[in-house]
Amino acid sequence: MSATPVKLEPKNRLSAADWEQAALDMLAESGVAAVAVEALARRLGVTKGSFYWHFSTREALLQAALERWERRDERDVLAPIEAVSDPRERIRALIREVSHRHPSHAVFAALLKSVDLPSIRPFVERVSQRRIEFVTDAFRQAGFDPVTAANRARLAYSAYVGFIQLAQIGQPRMNHDEFEAYIRDFIEILIPH
Repeated sequence: MSATPVKLEPKNRLSAADWEQAALDMLAESGVAAVAVEALARRLGVTKGSFYWHFSTREALLQAALERWERRDERDVLAPIEAVSDPRERIRALIREVSHRHPSHAVFAALLKSVDLPSIRPFVERVSQRRIEFVTDAFRQAGFDPVTAANRARLAYSAYVGFIQLAQIGQPRMNHDEFEAYIRDFIEILIPH
């Protein structure tokens, strides 16, 4: 009778969440290609063995990290905004909230740069589709016909993606007050009072 091998816990125990967050941080700083087990282990001050306690491959870590980012986005952004009863105010609140989520923007920007990778494209497509549907639904609830609601949602999402892309090349250069004025104007254009 053969005993089942038992994994020994590493002395410097990190959780899967620690590895996932470190991967997201590295992805946001340096892109998808930079997320490497050895580099993450160095950053976390542990051996690669700690990684293999939680993940079988780099791809498994990357997938788990992206799912963590997606769940956090739903929990911290979409769920609270969904609770806003007035659909017009819900759209305004969503734009205000999303415009100030810099760490999330950095992750999404890195994903957009790597959208040609087979592991990244379906993820970006799924997240984008869910976000566009959320905004489309809010515009429909605000009284826009289905076609106009879908068009406004696409316009809003295109502006979001475009702004993130422009930020990657240092444009537009705005101070805090200029950025806040931009957000106010954008909201007024999409959903006038």
